[in-house]
Amino acid sequence: MRPLVKYVNRLLCQTAAPAPVPIRRKASAAATGSLKLATSAQAEPQRANKQDSPLTDTFGRHHTYLRISLTERCNLRCDYCMPADGVPLQPKANLLTTEEILRLARIFVEQGVRKVRLTGGEPTVRRDIVDLVAEMKALPQLEHVGITTNGLVLTRLLLPLQRAGLDSLNISLDTLKKDRFEKITRRKGWERVIAGIDLAVQLGYRPKVNCVLMRNFNEDEICDFVEFTRDRPVDVRFIEYMPFSGNKWHTDRLISFKETVELIRHRWPEFEALPNGPNDTSKAFAVPGFKGQVGFITSMTEHFCGSCNRLRLTADGNIKVCLFGNKEFSLRDAMRSDVSEEDLVDLIGAAVRRKKRQHAVLTFSAFSPRHAEPFADGESPDDTHRRLADASRPSAIASAALLHHHLHSHRSQLLQAARHCSSLSHVNAQGKAQMVDVGEKPTSTRLARAEATVEVGERLTQLIAANELVKGDVLSVAQLAGILGAKRTSELIPLCHNISLSSVKVKAQLLPDAHCVRLVASVRCTGQTGVEMEALTAVSIAALTVYDMCKAVSHDICITNIRLLSKSGGKRDYHRREQSSEAFQ
Repeated sequence: MRPLVKYVNRLLCQTAAPAPVPIRRKASAAATGSLKLATSAQAEPQRANKQDSPLTDTFGRHHTYLRISLTERCNLRCDYCMPADGVPLQPKANLLTTEEILRLARIFVEQGVRKVRLTGGEPTVRRDIVDLVAEMKALPQLEHVGITTNGLVLTRLLLPLQRAGLDSLNISLDTLKKDRFEKITRRKGWERVIAGIDLAVQLGYRPKVNCVLMRNFNEDEICDFVEFTRDRPVDVRFIEYMPFSGNKWHTDRLISFKETVELIRHRWPEFEALPNGPNDTSKAFAVPGFKGQVGFITSMTEHFCGSCNRLRLTADGNIKVCLFGNKEFSLRDAMRSDVSEEDLVDLIGAAVRRKKRQHAVLTFSAFSPRHAEPFADGESPDDTHRRLADASRPSAIASAALLHHHLHSHRSQLLQAARHCSSLSHVNAQGKAQMVDVGEKPTSTRLARAEATVEVGERLTQLIAANELVKGDVLSVAQLAGILGAKRTSELIPLCHNISLSSVKVKAQLLPDAHCVRLVASVRCTGQTGVEMEALTAVSIAALTVYDMCKAVSHDICITNIRLLSKSGGKRDYHRREQSSEAFQ
């Protein structure tokens, strides 16, 4: 009981001689619905077909690139990013431990990730950053480990990082002027950043320099950054500013890709486009004869969602499938609730399958310009505040505990009434509770279906349909909770057998006209006892999940109509006459 309650609670609420230049390898390219997750005892060792991979979404995009945020902390205080005193940080216990980071990295790599980028906050503030890189590089099949940094401590850390196997680095730098740097960041260190870039070049890297362009801020340095590539083999990447504040997008500070190219060509008419890879976020250009090149990340004016192969893991263990999305699934809570690795893979796959065709930038949250490459690096103070608010929300423990209390009390009442009726299968001759021995029963395919309805009202119906509830995607999380509930039935219901389930399906459907959410579960196994309790538990937990995610808006929610629709494969089959057409066929 305890692991499931904890998980549902969290779910609803990531000086020696220089070493030789590393060999760099290119990373591998590659409001209703039903959710089906396999629950067989053994997972396939490899998924040869990408379409069957949990890292492939419903639009055929196979995700081979994972960005892992190692910390929320930063050693700069950029004025467009945070107040001078910084922002509130989550308690250390809320963040992933080193062991959890490495475990999740291994799981992602085993499913097909071939490139990992370590981000923040500022990842180099972690004391174990070198060891983390070395551990990542030791993962079989992982081809590339990179890092995104502000560059302040590269002169001290880059050589150890190279020895550990670091393949690439991105350096965030929005100005080439020392005074402007110190004014923006409220810290000294411009010379160290430039020295870090030059050291990277000397060690054989081709660093990427990320520059967020903002009107009336650094537009006068565009040509200076292009000039920076004349004698340095660096890739300067101009990033379109994401001008979001106060729930509105303000484009007055946005400098578009086309405008920037025109400005550069006014000085260098021969400025030309270069070939791009299939999953590149940056449009590559160069001035002929220059050692470096220039890229443009055009997330505002020309999005590149169709070829996105990126996932991100936040410092507190949430998987985000889109930088602009508000849907997050907590892998940290799942791990700390002792779910199996198979369940973790299922959660990852469910999150990936919920990824939209493209981001809708006019409706999503703000984020910090620094590390602001789309689908790139770090989170903003706004993201931090939102997660802190989520962390403090009322838990689902009471709901799950209440369910367990009612089930347990009901079971106790039945046992008390049946003490003198030893013919009952769950009561022995002395009136004591006992589990039925099913060892002599024949093995057969057992199937059960159950349903539940959650009446939510007109306002909540609108919010669920628009996916605007603070806690996230109600239907998707309810589906996941129902699946996990079915698997933990024997822990919740005292006399239920621990059954190896072969399939669990949960369907969560919003019925706008009826102002309700309809939940249908179908559970299958091959065994000696039925799975009706697993189906009923699935819809019950899913219904409680809907309530928990919606109760901040209204408590006028009614869970009703929890009932068995059918069961087959045993001694006594059952089919409800008025069985709804919405049940799984």
